[in-house]
Amino acid sequence: MTVRHSRRRIWGWFFFDWASQPYNTLLITFIFAPYVQELVGDGSRAQAAWGFGIAAAGAVIALLAPVLGALADGGGRRMRWIWGFSALYVLGSSMLWFAAPGDFHLLPVLAFFALGLIGMEFATIFTNAMLPDLGPRHEIGRISGNGWAFGYLGGLIALAVMLGFFAESAATGRTFLGLPPAFGLDPAQREGTRIVGPLTAVWYAVFMIPFFLWVRDPRREPAPPGVLRRALTDLGRTLRALPQQRSLAAYLASSMFYRDALNGMYAFGGIYAAGVLGWSVVDTGVFGIVAIIAGAVFAWIGGHADSRFGPKPVIAGAILVLTAVALGVVLVDRQSVLGLPVAAGSRLPDLAFYAFGALIGAAGGVLQAASRSMMVRQADPRRMTEAFGLYALSGKATSFLAPLLIGVTTALSGSQRIGVTPIIGLFLLGLVLLAWVKADGDRAE
Repeated sequence: MTVRHSRRRIWGWFFFDWASQPYNTLLITFIFAPYVQELVGDGSRAQAAWGFGIAAAGAVIALLAPVLGALADGGGRRMRWIWGFSALYVLGSSMLWFAAPGDFHLLPVLAFFALGLIGMEFATIFTNAMLPDLGPRHEIGRISGNGWAFGYLGGLIALAVMLGFFAESAATGRTFLGLPPAFGLDPAQREGTRIVGPLTAVWYAVFMIPFFLWVRDPRREPAPPGVLRRALTDLGRTLRALPQQRSLAAYLASSMFYRDALNGMYAFGGIYAAGVLGWSVVDTGVFGIVAIIAGAVFAWIGGHADSRFGPKPVIAGAILVLTAVALGVVLVDRQSVLGLPVAAGSRLPDLAFYAFGALIGAAGGVLQAASRSMMVRQADPRRMTEAFGLYALSGKATSFLAPLLIGVTTALSGSQRIGVTPIIGLFLLGLVLLAWVKADGDRAE
């Protein structure tokens, strides 16, 4: 492969992160989740329902991810799978348009949201498995970090477009720029905010074009008959061998907890700020811009640190920062900041939350980019898609845990602040288990 074609393939791979990032940025965290909170009216009830919905999607992903990964390794043709799961992404996100304020039904909204989320997560398994084919081993961390930074940039632009031209304040009917929603969308029916679903779908469909044009699977022999049975047999053999692969097993367990905690931060950040600080969709969007800018910059920096020092110290540092932030978030509301009382009407709680958002974006971007780089070091190169299926399993086997713990804790306590405290324990569990992970995996023994 020529240098030109190699670079084009890398840039095509980057475009998956760019195309898919708005599902996280616009739907999970900063626009659609706070909008759901507005429609439900009760912050604690909305947070609990959101937790149960994401947990259900996570359970489906956890059950099927390793099977699909093993099947792809046995039968090849990862691009065909990416096409199929991209269709689920587009369908699920586009249907969120129907979350209208006068005719809002939470269950079908959560079902379509979960469908799109499943499509995104499964497509990610197959695109992540392409990472080791994009460059030499010492460049993988940099490529992963650059891809994550590029994805954050895409999410930032999508969020800026939503805030500036579409998402209206419930109080004024105007966007962040003081404009009515574009294309004559009706602010009374919250059409400017509801367009976030179709916009996310169109964004993905358009920006996946470079991916499908420039990225190709390595040539493989056609799949023999009985590929599904053979894939399941290989997967069973891999799972049985995990106790002997101590570094890989420890890493899958560690990432299971710390990624679950991070996803909990992302999933509930918007709803938490809307309920505890009384932020509007526009306020939460500005918070998102701060977080995404920090995430893009530090994902790029973290990728270079990964290439120089390896992913393990990068992951450990990011977990420590996020644990401290999770503790700080619990100690901020309208009456106090980090345990110190503030005057009524003070902007200090808002400023503190913006600072936390920057730290979450920075450390979160670093953590996610370094994590997939670490998975490449731990995995068997011959079974890379299966390995990333297991990686998805480890990220989703307990993906119901953070949302479920947050949902249950919030429902029992009636407090959004108390409800998010399980995130702290999950980060600490991940950090402890990371001590058993070898920098270059079990092959280093």
